[in-house]
Amino acid sequence: MGINYLYQEYEVSRNMDRCINCRVCERQCANEVHSFDKDKNIMRSDDVNCVNCHRCVALCPTRALKIVKTDHTFKENANWRGSIINEIYKQAESGAVLLSSMGNPNNYPVYFDKILLNASQVTNPSIDPLREPMETKVFLGSKPKSIQRDKDGRLINNLSCGIELSVPIMFSAMSYGSISYNAHESLARAAKEAGILYNTGEGGLHKDFYQYGSNTIVQVASGRFGVYKDYLEAGAAIEIKMGQGAKPGIGGHLPGAKIVGDISKTRMVPEGSDAISPAPHHDIYSIEDLRQLVYSLKETTNYKKPVIVKIAAVHNVAAIASGIARSGADIIAIDGFRGGTGAAPTRIRDNVGIPIELALASVDQRLRDEGIRDNVSIVVGGSIRNSSDIVKAIALGADCVYIGTAALLALGCHLCRSCQTGKCNWGIATQSPELVKRLNPDIGFKRLVNLVGAWEHEIKEMMGGMGINSIESLKGNRLMLRGVGLSEKELQILGIKHAGE
Repeated sequence: MGINYLYQEYEVSRNMDRCINCRVCERQCANEVHSFDKDKNIMRSDDVNCVNCHRCVALCPTRALKIVKTDHTFKENANWRGSIINEIYKQAESGAVLLSSMGNPNNYPVYFDKILLNASQVTNPSIDPLREPMETKVFLGSKPKSIQRDKDGRLINNLSCGIELSVPIMFSAMSYGSISYNAHESLARAAKEAGILYNTGEGGLHKDFYQYGSNTIVQVASGRFGVYKDYLEAGAAIEIKMGQGAKPGIGGHLPGAKIVGDISKTRMVPEGSDAISPAPHHDIYSIEDLRQLVYSLKETTNYKKPVIVKIAAVHNVAAIASGIARSGADIIAIDGFRGGTGAAPTRIRDNVGIPIELALASVDQRLRDEGIRDNVSIVVGGSIRNSSDIVKAIALGADCVYIGTAALLALGCHLCRSCQTGKCNWGIATQSPELVKRLNPDIGFKRLVNLVGAWEHEIKEMMGGMGINSIESLKGNRLMLRGVGLSEKELQILGIKHAGE
C-alpha cells in the first residue's frame, strides 16, 4: 500500500456535550463523513471525506457541529505553498488533470471593490425612490439609429426583436445535467415571477419547462445538445456559446454517469455516453462564419428571436466584440474570469481570462468609438455578487448582468466546490434522486424572487442617490464612478477618474 501524502483540508469539530446521537448528520451527508459507533454509543467523523458543505452544521438540532480548517501545515515557503504541494501530490498519484468548481478563488483584484459611486447633493438633487418614479426596466437588442414617423407624425415601430426585463438581471447559463431538475425549475419559475429570463445552458430544455419559454434563453453550444427547431422556437432568445469565463478556449464535458433518464432525452445523447462539446464550433472560424450561424438561427425562427453571442473575457475582447456587433447578433454576453462552472481544469480557471470590469469598459468604449454601440446590447457576468456590482457594471457600459453563483447561493449552495462529484448535499449540482429532493422548488423559486426583488430595491436607492431615475440614464455614465487605489493605466482602461478628482 502506497503512502498517502495528502492531509484533509477540513476537520469536523463535534461538541460531545451537545451531541444527542440523533444521527441527522449521518443521514444528510452524501460523502459519508459521519457514522455511529454502536459499541461506544457515540458519533464519529471521517474528516478525509469532508468538503465543508455545511449541511450537517445547518441541520444539527443542537448546534453540536462546526467545520474548521485544519491547522496541519507544510514548512513555510512563499513560493511552494501547501496548496501547490498538495496539487502535485494529487497529480503524481492520479496522472489526471485537476478539476475545480465554482469560479476563480485566487486573490486577484476585484475592481468592483475599488470603484465608488458618486452621489448628488444640491445642484443636482437626489431622487426619492419611494415617492418618485424610478425605471429599472431594460430592453435588450439592436436599437435603431434614428426615430421614424409616418406622414401623420406617429412613431413608426422600427425596433428589431428584443428582450424586455423588469430589472437588469438574468440567470446565467447552467445546463440541465450539471444542475438538477429542481434547480432548473426554481430558476424558471423565479424568472417568470420576477419578469426576467433564465438561460438553459448547453443541455437542452426539459419538456416540462417549455411552459416558461417566454422567460427562457435557449443556448446553442458547439455540441448542439438538444438543439432542434422546437427548442429554438420555445425560447424568448437564442444564445450562441463561443466561450465562458471559467474556462476560455475550453469546451464542456458532462460525464456519462450523469447522462441518465430525462437528461439523456433532453440532450439527445445516449444514456451513459459522455456529452463533450469541443472548444471550437467546427463550423465557425471567422466572423463571417459566425454571421452565417446567426442568420441561420434567425431564419429558423422567422426573425422573431434575438440572438446573443456569449464570449469569454480575454485580452483582445474589444476587437472580438466589434466583429460580433457586425455579425448581425443583437446582444453580446461577456463572461469574466471569475465565472463559475460545475467543473473546469484548475490551471485554466485560475490563469486564463481577464476581469469582467476591464473587459466591459474596453468593449463599451471600442463600440462607442466605432459608432456601433447601438447595434448590440451588452450583458456581463463573472461573479456579480450584489446590487452595487450591478450598478457599477451598468455605469461602465453594460445593459444588463448575468448572475449564476449568486443565484445558486440563494438556493442554498455553500460553495463547497465539489460540483464535479455529483454529491451536492443541497440538491443543486447532482442527479441523485435522494439528493435532488432536498431542494424544494416551491421554496427555491421564492428565495430567488426575494433576491431579485431586494436587489431591485437597492438599485433604485443607489440610482436615486446619484440623481438618476432610469437604467438607461445610468448606462455608460462613468462620470458617476470614481476609483480608489487604482493605477493610472487601470483608471484609463476603466474610463473613470480617481476619487477626489
